[in-house]
Amino acid sequence: MMSFRLQIILVVILLTALAVIIAMLKKRTLDLKYVLVWLFCLVVLLVFSIFPGTMTKLARFIGIYSPVNMIFFLGFLLAVTIIFTLTVSLSRTTGKVRKLAQMMALENDTWEKETKAAETKAAETGAGVNADHEQAHEELHLQ
Repeated sequence: MMSFRLQIILVVILLTALAVIIAMLKKRTLDLKYVLVWLFCLVVLLVFSIFPGTMTKLARFIGIYSPVNMIFFLGFLLAVTIIFTLTVSLSRTTGKVRKLAQMMALENDTWEKETKAAETKAAETGAGVNADHEQAHEELHLQ
């Protein structure tokens, strides 16, 4: 069984962590989609800290005979959940970065072709390159 002093210390630590996470969320240091998993973990830990008997009951219900093993099991599940969430986020971000890089490469290629065409046209007509270059650049951004 957990001592009352340890319960108080755990609750204070968890509430402090909760306040820090909420403050970071308000400052937009963290996105809500990443914070939800951490908030869930904190709430679960807070419930088990305030009501330590629930850990023993849950362990027996699942078939784990020692509450300490249940703590390790829950820690493992929470860690796997956080890792999975971050992996999904990383995969989405990687796809967005790849798409953005491809779009920029296509835009750069189009811009280079239009610049070369403007230079060729200017060389043939003897007109200034800067006016054609600026016009080609504006047309590219209007598309």
